[in-house]
Amino acid sequence: MKRSLGAIMLLLSFAATAFPIDMSREIDAAAAKLLPKVIEWRRHLHQYPELGNHEVKTAKFVEEHLRRLGLEVRTGIAKTGVVAILKGGQPGPVIGLRADMDGLPVTERNSLAFRSNETADYNGQKVGVMHACGHDTHVAMLLGAAELLAGMKDKIKGTVIFIFQPAEEGPPAGEEGGAPLMVKEGVMDNPKIDAIFGIHINAQTEIGKIRYRSGATMAASDWFQIKIKGRQTHGAYPWLGVDPIAVATQVYTGLQMIVARQSELPKAPVIITVGKINGGVRENIIPEELTMAGTIRTLDAQMQKETHEKIRLTVTKIAESMGATAEVTIENKALLTYNTPELVKKMIPSLEKAAGKENVLDSEWVTGAEDFSSFGTKAPSFYFMVGGMPKGVDPKKTAGHHTPDFFIDDSRLDVGVKAFANIIFDYTK
Repeated sequence: MKRSLGAIMLLLSFAATAFPIDMSREIDAAAAKLLPKVIEWRRHLHQYPELGNHEVKTAKFVEEHLRRLGLEVRTGIAKTGVVAILKGGQPGPVIGLRADMDGLPVTERNSLAFRSNETADYNGQKVGVMHACGHDTHVAMLLGAAELLAGMKDKIKGTVIFIFQPAEEGPPAGEEGGAPLMVKEGVMDNPKIDAIFGIHINAQTEIGKIRYRSGATMAASDWFQIKIKGRQTHGAYPWLGVDPIAVATQVYTGLQMIVARQSELPKAPVIITVGKINGGVRENIIPEELTMAGTIRTLDAQMQKETHEKIRLTVTKIAESMGATAEVTIENKALLTYNTPELVKKMIPSLEKAAGKENVLDSEWVTGAEDFSSFGTKAPSFYFMVGGMPKGVDPKKTAGHHTPDFFIDDSRLDVGVKAFANIIFDYTK
């Protein structure tokens, strides 16, 4: 009898290893119970946003919750970042889950009961502060996943690293920050993370849906500055000087011709946007100098290199042809976000468990940028979108990210919680 019982136990143990139990139903039930709390956390965070490298209250809120769960918590990483470690009941890989915490210098414009009235100093200006990109939802979903997984830790194979990152939108001028600084300070190495996952809410994707793309998914972001130097003169005698404003108009057109006539757009998108032009102090004086600044978005490394070369050539030659000189500087702000194809293929079933197979959709390229890409230089990575648009709304009429009217329907944040949780259990299958 004892032998028979021992044999049965051994067989059951083997079966559990050979045929892992699907945890999705248990995850669904736990996420449903957690959803009201996740919504409450999100609305609190939304009401009290903080700018990059200044997420002091946000970090404290996150830290206190993680400590209540009994997790090992590390603070002060990359200025205000918080990392928590959950060790599962069985040996296995180390998996990272990431959320960003910072708001934007945007004044909120709506009548929500939990709208932000916060203000802050941003590069010497007093500005409104708003979660105008949904980072409040990212934090809330990851906190929900942490609570759900902490309640199932005995069934987890391996270790889960919860990464709450500051300054995704960029640190203050002259400071380091964001994912690059977290990587620099070793967040991917202690312990060494085998794969990392991240979520972004999307205001143009209906709630309950998930969008993803394999391979290149979000653009590299480069910022450029162009200094054009002409020769100052009276506005009534333009032939006596060299007008940098006139040069700038031709440069602007030339930049757009790089996109329209020199870029192989079927291969991958290219965007060159001039967002700022400064020059002149008086109506009847043609100035000596002018500066232009903007951003370059590319989704292919070779096209990125070629676009930089074409910008420098176009700008300097146009200036030279008009008797002026020009200097071009280009700075990388975010790397290309690349979803490791093998990892995407493996984890799509996890997303389908979270949202339903019919609600998991292959996406187009995203020309927005994400510093999550820095984590992807250290381990295979997968970054996907969770819907935040109310049902039945025309996505073309919804307010965009980074705008005062940005709005998220938070009634289905459980989808993100479930996606994170299913990933943890399915990765080890």
